[in-house]
Order: sequence, then C-alpha cells, then structure tokens
Amino acid sequence: MKKKILISDIAKDLGVSVTTVSFILNGKAKEKRISDGLTKRVLDHVQKVGYKPNELAKSLRTGKTKIIGLVIEDISNPFFANIARLIEAKAYSQGYRIIYCSTDNQPDKTIELIQLFRDRHVDGYIITPSEGVRDTIESLLNSQLPLVLFDRYIPGLECNYVVSDNMRGAYDATAHLAQQGYKRIALVTLYSSQTQMRDRMNGYMRAIDTYKLQPYVKKVNLGDEEQATVNDFQSFLEDQQPDAVFFATNYLAITGLKAIQQHHMPFPAVVSYDDHTLFKLFAPTITAVSQPIEAIADELINILLNQLDGRVKAPKQVVLPSELIIRESSQVQISSTAS
Repeated sequence: MKKKILISDIAKDLGVSVTTVSFILNGKAKEKRISDGLTKRVLDHVQKVGYKPNELAKSLRTGKTKIIGLVIEDISNPFFANIARLIEAKAYSQGYRIIYCSTDNQPDKTIELIQLFRDRHVDGYIITPSEGVRDTIESLLNSQLPLVLFDRYIPGLECNYVVSDNMRGAYDATAHLAQQGYKRIALVTLYSSQTQMRDRMNGYMRAIDTYKLQPYVKKVNLGDEEQATVNDFQSFLEDQQPDAVFFATNYLAITGLKAIQQHHMPFPAVVSYDDHTLFKLFAPTITAVSQPIEAIADELINILLNQLDGRVKAPKQVVLPSELIIRESSQVQISSTAS
C-alpha cells in the first residue's frame, strides 16, 4: 500500500521547515515574506509527489469545510436538476463543493437531512423548504449559519430567499388562455399552503376575475399513487369539461397528459407552470411558464457566498420574472383539432 505523503515528508525532501511548507500551502507565502523562488520549489515538489492535504484537519484548523449543503425537493425534476447543476458549477469556481439531496417535499425527511448537514458542519445551506420545517429553518438562522431559501419562502420569517414571480406567471398563463377565447379554464394544483402554490392559485384567480370567467379548480395530493391521480383527473375532465387546463407544476401536467392519452379524451388547451424537456417533444407541443433558471442559480450562489464572506448585512429577498413560452397546446387552431 502506497504511503501517504505528509507535510513533514515534503519539508524533509526540500530541507525546509514544516512551518514554511504549511505557510506556502495555505497561501501565506507573501504574508510571511517567503521568497517566490522557495514558494515555487515547494509547490512544484507538492505537484510532483502528489501531496493531498488532509481536508478534515484543515477544516478543524480553519473552521471551514468549503462544502455547501443543497436541499431540494426532487433532483429528478428538470427544474431542480438544472438549478443544482448551475449552482454546483458556480460554487466549484469559487472553491466550494456541493452535497445535495432530495426531500420529496416530506417534512420529516427535510428535517433529518438538514440535521445531517449540520452534523457534517457544512459552511452554508441552500434549501427548498417543505411544509412543517419552520422551526428547523429558524434554528439555522438563530445559529447565524449562512442560508438562502429558493422556489418558495416561509411567510413572516426574515430570511434570504430567491423565487420567481409565481403570481404573475400564473396570471399571464391564465390570461393567455382567456385571450385565446377559452371560457372554461381549469386549474390543477396541489393541496398545499406553500407560497409558490398559493401564489399560482392567486394568479389564476386574479386572471379569472379579470376576464369574468368561472373558476374550475382541481386539487391533488402530492403523495397519491400516479394511476389513482390519472383516474381522478379523468373524472374531473368528464365532470367539468374544461376547454383549457392550467397545471400548477410540470409533473401535474405530465400526469394530466397521461390521463388524456390513456382514456382517449378530447384534448383541451394546456399550459404548465415550469417547462420540461418533454413539452417540446409532445404533440402538440406544450405551452409553459418558464422560470429563469440561470438567474435563480446566480442569485442563490451570490447571496450565499456574500454571507460566507461576511458581506451581508440584511436579508435579501429576490423575486425574478418568469416567461410564458407559447407553443401549440394553447393555440385555438391547434387545440381544437388535436383530439
């Protein structure tokens, strides 16, 4: 088994002190007035012998692990997956590593995972909070740990967060359907008090009021088995007969599209909140409210890095505009013939 290279080995090879090698490896050569020539000789030798620092010892010494905990709802969802990918790249460029996990929007799992990260002494947290975790988030804030929420926030809690303008996005989607001449516009959403779901419901209702239409709302339990949801949605379509449906999330839209196809039902106009790669491949292509993923990732990592560097004085709360991407599924001439 190959012997692990230690700082003392490097010092012995080069005939210098362990302290000098340590200063150079920790970027303190200039501060300690160590010559450029010696610094280069040490760094070249470190590369040659393949020395790897003991990260645990370094974290104990500096109080920093250079690790960020990313707690998201579902890594398989393209919205969260793309956010995670961008955050990871941006954090890596600043010398940080990301450990991320999915909560499935379950409070107990979210609390357990946050505690796991606390036990690992990560430097900061980026979290999509599920319902029922207010006390856990407050505990992080009371411990003055760097933290930023995204996709949703916790009302009344003074905390950094980055969200899209869910109310405006939902209003624009519903208004677009109304402007296309649809009269029976339904909303399919979740039983949820989370801010993003609440705001999407409010945006839908505001557009319904603006265009003097009747609301048709179908709520779904997040944990329901998919086929049960498919059958339930089929019954809703048959009973209410909407001519257009706005889905509050992309996974609800996918389930709804399965119901329409499985039961060979007439195809209503369709809009989904959150785009999905499948929507460009489906026939007809699906209109979607697209959140500004890159801007969200930029704001998240910048806010967190500013906290880690001690540059944040007050909570920063960012609301970013979304974009309605109009495709075939919400246009009258397409939707009326798609069945």
